[in-house]
Amino acid sequence: MRKLLISIGLLAMPCASRAQAPQDPWGALNSLRAGQKIEVIEKTLKKHVGTFMTVSAEAIQLREGAADDAIRREDVLRVSLPEKRHRLRNMLIFSVAGCGAGFGIGAASAGRDTLQYDVYTVFGGVIGFVGGIGVGAALPTHATIYRAKPH
Repeated sequence: MRKLLISIGLLAMPCASRAQAPQDPWGALNSLRAGQKIEVIEKTLKKHVGTFMTVSAEAIQLREGAADDAIRREDVLRVSLPEKRHRLRNMLIFSVAGCGAGFGIGAASAGRDTLQYDVYTVFGGVIGFVGGIGVGAALPTHATIYRAKPH
């Protein structure tokens, strides 16, 4: 009976979380500090990199070089912080994890023959290592503050 109640409670959690009121993602831009370096991508895929100045309900304002730009909210696709670059760290972590997973899969799929076991584990480890490097390099390195909802 106790397990049944726990199961029902766990299954009901997604329903309860959907009942919460959605927050305005544009409001997250209020957490930015003036002078902070940001990257704004417009819906036309034009990229602006500069320092954050202010944000209002209608637009975000940043300084690009010597010019001040105000980009209307409806034109903004994404706002992110380009400061956090961890691509090398991500590549290292995922390559080690991929190598371990590849070794494990190779060892599990090898037969009882010692030579076949060695070949499968090394091949699996190399494939996992290379795949992990690719996944780590493909992960986004910018912290996204705002992303426009698709229409």
